[in-house]
Amino acid sequence: MEYALVLRWLLALLALGAVGIPLAARLFPRFATRGVGFALPVSTLVVGVVAFWVGRVAFGPVALAAGLLVLLAASALALLDRDALRAGDVAVDEDARERLPELDVVADTAVVFVAAVCLIVVIRGYDPAVDPIAGEKFLDYGILKSLLRADALPPEDMWFAGEGVRYYYGGHLVAALWSTLTATPARFGYNLALAGFFGALVAAVYDLAGAVAAERGRSRRAAGLLAAFLVGVAGNLHTGGWALLRALPADLRGRVGDAVGIDAGSVAAEEFSYWTASRIIPGTINEFPLFGWLNGDLHAHMTMTPFLVLAAALAYALYRTPAVETRRRRLLLFGAIPLLGGFQAVLDTWSFPSVFGLAFLALAAAPAAPRTLLPEALADRVDDAVRDDRLADELARPLVAGPVVVVAGALAALVAMPFLVSAVGGSGSERALAVLPVEMRSSLGGLLVVHGAFLATFLVGLFGAVGRERPLTVLASVAALWVAGLAVGLPALGPFGVLLAAGWVALRTDRAGFETVLIVGGAGLALIVEVVFLREQAGPGRMNTVFKTYAQVWPLWAAAAGVVLAGLLDAAPRPEASMLWPSAGTREVAGSVFLALLLATTGMYAAFALPAHVGGGYPEDPTLDGTHFVGASHPSDAPAIEWLDDRPDQPAILSAPATRVYPGADPRRGHSPGMYQWEANPAASLTGLPTVAGWHHEVGYRGPEAYFARVRQADDAYTSRARAVEVLREHDVRYVWVGPAERDRYREFGMIDFGSIEGIDRVDAASTATVTVYEVDHSSLPAAAELRDEEN
Repeated sequence: MEYALVLRWLLALLALGAVGIPLAARLFPRFATRGVGFALPVSTLVVGVVAFWVGRVAFGPVALAAGLLVLLAASALALLDRDALRAGDVAVDEDARERLPELDVVADTAVVFVAAVCLIVVIRGYDPAVDPIAGEKFLDYGILKSLLRADALPPEDMWFAGEGVRYYYGGHLVAALWSTLTATPARFGYNLALAGFFGALVAAVYDLAGAVAAERGRSRRAAGLLAAFLVGVAGNLHTGGWALLRALPADLRGRVGDAVGIDAGSVAAEEFSYWTASRIIPGTINEFPLFGWLNGDLHAHMTMTPFLVLAAALAYALYRTPAVETRRRRLLLFGAIPLLGGFQAVLDTWSFPSVFGLAFLALAAAPAAPRTLLPEALADRVDDAVRDDRLADELARPLVAGPVVVVAGALAALVAMPFLVSAVGGSGSERALAVLPVEMRSSLGGLLVVHGAFLATFLVGLFGAVGRERPLTVLASVAALWVAGLAVGLPALGPFGVLLAAGWVALRTDRAGFETVLIVGGAGLALIVEVVFLREQAGPGRMNTVFKTYAQVWPLWAAAAGVVLAGLLDAAPRPEASMLWPSAGTREVAGSVFLALLLATTGMYAAFALPAHVGGGYPEDPTLDGTHFVGASHPSDAPAIEWLDDRPDQPAILSAPATRVYPGADPRRGHSPGMYQWEANPAASLTGLPTVAGWHHEVGYRGPEAYFARVRQADDAYTSRARAVEVLREHDVRYVWVGPAERDRYREFGMIDFGSIEGIDRVDAASTATVTVYEVDHSSLPAAAELRDEEN
């Protein structure tokens, strides 16, 4: 294990976070924590946005230096007295000093961060490989390598030479900046960045839950630690159910299976696999954070999570800021939130709307009416229209909040404009919003397995908030909504509809706090994907829609659940006890039992997955080198990949496309590997050198016409000497890769001998028994017409 490198990253990320503490304290002065858990995401946001824009001209150390200078200047300004600045003096603002977090808050947050980072370091140390099986590591590592080679943004697409990446690469950009800051090669930076993102996520959730709980009079540490457990360690209920079925006697196991409609014997007979719990609802992906980091992709749905929680914190700051502080509220809504929202689009475009959905909910539910953000004359007109009319006042909240948030979203689009124009606007892929057919909707059982722990927590908490006066009426309404959902073929309406309705009532009757905004937001996201989905190339049906949406729900609900659970442990006086409303002592005991069951069932996944993962024993000596497996598992390819990786700049290569068939293809041309196999463009993916046509993913980024045109070019280049020269010249190819995949793909067509073409020479230092690398000297290439005459 590279312990010195781990220590270097810990110190660098802690230092980066320390610089961001004054900024976080300015953003979150009303938090009991002063936002210290968001210091690293805030610092990274500032550096990332500056690097994103400066990188359009010069990326790398120049962009990083510019970002760090802006961060240091902004942090220094956050400590200065703004009144003194206006007067031309420079003085430290004593109030700003007071707004900085207490040392014990900084210390326990740092401990949470370091513990989370170390957990992933151990996990990745035993499984560091960026292999293509069961994930998107070739994609993620390839983008990281391309960024570290890039002179300017966007980085060149390693699977589509000559064109910029059209995937959301913000997380990879952050990983590249962190790697540059710590002078770390990509093969180590990949896994260390994963640990850094995880630490930032857990610390952010810890801080948000603690801040909300403290404002609600609950234990900050208890709420924070519970939330940290739920986001960093907990899994869904699948593993707990599996373990329970295995423990039951056979006859009882059968009766339980019959009751819930499963073959309990078959389920119990299955051996544990970390993978199973992520594929509960048919046709979808149901990941949760621990699964994602065990699987080890440096993917957008993971790298965006600390910044999504930061968006929730900014929404909370907006929620808590009183109406009289109009200037501060406007700065949050039209300054900080658009800056984050724009970067969120580059991190993960799927979560871009959620940034503004949270802001909308916070505005609509906050004690301060949204109309106070409007110009005075317009605000007065709204006041006159709703005066003395409670219903009109309530309706005005979302009607005013909506357009105001749309303006913030438009500002965010300006921040992300270079990315949106090149990656989204330039895509030739067909995408369309579609209504989800009834037969594709999730079953109630599947929803309960995936979301059951959170649903139970929130239903208990909300019943305590809205069901005290009329418990029977509330229970009857809940039952009616569940029955209605089943009757209309929308089972999700029951659990999520209840959270939406009860949550909003609790918020607007002052019976709940900001944690309920997070509950309502998550419920809305979970319900939306049961009604509509995005029809696209990335996976069949609604697979990607559910995948990218559920990844947002989990961290939001983890923060909310930490607050709710801390409240369940609080046996504060309530209305007189009754059959439906137990005494304070009974509630305290019941809350403790409920919490113990929740932690046991959700922690069961980690209890099985972590020992199995570490016990897998590969490599024998733990390492964070993501490419260590190449030499061990693919020794014939390793020298060629290493040689290409040492080439300066970013020259293009030619290799077989990772697609089996395509429109108009000869049916014999189906021997090459598809995606998610080692033979699928390893050279391009592990070096960042762009190949003419790579993985089939490019159909989703550029459309089938553009991608398959490139595939035909690559195929022609391997089977015609004349076309080879034309393709090599068109794409400025410097190196040609001939390995097992190329020989298999073109065996039926008589693959050409590239070495027989003048100007193309075999590179002995890079070639092995199974792989041959050729170097192209464009100045010596013959005319294609001459070769075509020879072929004819």
